[in-house]
Amino acid sequence: MEQSVHPAAIEHLPIFITSPGQTDYLFVVVVVFLLVAVLAVGNLYFQLHALPERRAHRTNKVQMEIVAVLALISLFTHNHLFWIAGLLLAFIQIPDFSTPLYSIAQSLGKLSGRQAETTGDAALIAEDTAEAEPIPSPSKTSVHGEDI
Repeated sequence: MEQSVHPAAIEHLPIFITSPGQTDYLFVVVVVFLLVAVLAVGNLYFQLHALPERRAHRTNKVQMEIVAVLALISLFTHNHLFWIAGLLLAFIQIPDFSTPLYSIAQSLGKLSGRQAETTGDAALIAEDTAEAEPIPSPSKTSVHGEDI
């Protein structure tokens, strides 16, 4: 059977129009382009979304965890206010309040003559125990006051 062009068709057909049963190259190119575009936009979205958390890695641990939670909440709720709050919190350096307060408590403990509590910091414990006077050991007496 001879393939003839429809009488209403123009003489020169565009390249993207194919014969029946042939591969549609324009469709293949558009599908590949859309897949690459969706993956690129999704990657850009997640990179932008992780910006506050990456920025917060330069701050202290508590601040980083708060920023990470805010970023996660904004990801799941699509509420951009949480993302903006996390971004602002990541760029602000929160001052360290616990170290001066701990130092004040240690100094007041030394002034009052109390023994240092166990803190996990071996240097502070060793320093406090070296300066403190030893506690006298109780005499060896029984409950009724008799010597043993």
